[in-house]
Amino acid sequence: MSTDTAPDGEPTPQIEVTEDAAEQALTLLDGEDMDSDVAGLRLFVQQGGCAGLSYGMRFDGEPEDDDTIYEHHGLRVFVDPASMNYIEGSVVDYETGLQGAGFHVDNPNVVSECGCGESFRT
Repeated sequence: MSTDTAPDGEPTPQIEVTEDAAEQALTLLDGEDMDSDVAGLRLFVQQGGCAGLSYGMRFDGEPEDDDTIYEHHGLRVFVDPASMNYIEGSVVDYETGLQGAGFHVDNPNVVSECGCGESFRT
């Protein structure tokens, strides 16, 4: 689990997960027969989309050695160092609505998004 300072003494970048998002992810993780004490949700940024970058999420059986690990409401979240540069300070939420339900990342670093909201630029 992450702490307020990294091993080098620098503050640890923060990623938050709402209770709704954690509950949904834990239900899906359980459905994949993965151990939530070790496995978790990987949040990452990849090249793509009309604005240049897009979010990715998947379940991983365990974190990589250089991941920052967060734990919110029983859900472990893994973020690699390159992705952290783009998503530090973000909040992962789970939303429902007329267009469907799904995970949403509220990222304070975004300077512009594409029209569909699936990709962004920082």
